[in-house]
Amino acid sequence: MLDTFPLPSPLFEETSEPVPFVPETTRVRPPRLPVRIRLAPRPRQARPLAGLPSAPALFPWLARRFAPGQLTLWTGPRAALDPILELLYAGNALGRGRISLLEGANHFLPYRLGEVGRGLGVDAAEVLRRIRLARSFTAYQMVALVDAWSAEARRHPPTLLVGHDLPAAFSIDDVPPDERASLLRHVAGSLRTLAESLRLPLLLTLDPTGAASFPGLGDAGPLWCDLVTFARAPGSLTLRALRDDAHLRLVARPPGQRGIEEFGGGAAGEVIAWDAPSRPTGRPSRSG
Repeated sequence: MLDTFPLPSPLFEETSEPVPFVPETTRVRPPRLPVRIRLAPRPRQARPLAGLPSAPALFPWLARRFAPGQLTLWTGPRAALDPILELLYAGNALGRGRISLLEGANHFLPYRLGEVGRGLGVDAAEVLRRIRLARSFTAYQMVALVDAWSAEARRHPPTLLVGHDLPAAFSIDDVPPDERASLLRHVAGSLRTLAESLRLPLLLTLDPTGAASFPGLGDAGPLWCDLVTFARAPGSLTLRALRDDAHLRLVARPPGQRGIEEFGGGAAGEVIAWDAPSRPTGRPSRSG
């Protein structure tokens, strides 16, 4: 069963049916970087994110983009970002980590997440048990949740804090622009206090506009560990990390098939074939 924050129940009742995942294949231009970004100095011996397994190879690549007490920002279209976020949740269960999740866009799909977990060989219920979730449906609820997050994380210590699309409610609500900017700047400052006081890595996910949709995140928010941008194209998904300009391309490839990148060909940057074990579907196969 999915664990939830023990905060006022009207904020966290399940009130909508899961939305089916709809893949997209449109490549988008990477977002512009924030004008002011406080990138934290890289320690001599960076500690990988606890709670993620060492295989498949995607997880070590992601783990290197986190640091205790610092912010990692993922930006990109939902069709590119959500599949990796779901894999992060499933990998967290595989590595026996715990996630404290603040959901701002009401886009947490437990059935889809269970499917992803089973693809990694993890029981669906175990994936959900290792996530404590709080949903926000209004801008003011989001402010209250962020302010209460530190106390919640001390009661139930996680290995990773995740804020999914926190500004979403501010766009939906009829909040005046000046009040919206002031509230989000307050949220950014609270996130900084949260990350630094708990010494936990913090992941925020935003749409392609990035920090431009989150006033205060670049200067009043936590120190940045890294910024990872996501883009999707037919047959592949590309991740780019700001700190070391590392590129990762995930390609769809049948089990056992090898790619030209292993022999020095193809585009520059690291390429990983997603090699999660396939799961029988019970459907008969047909030849060409």
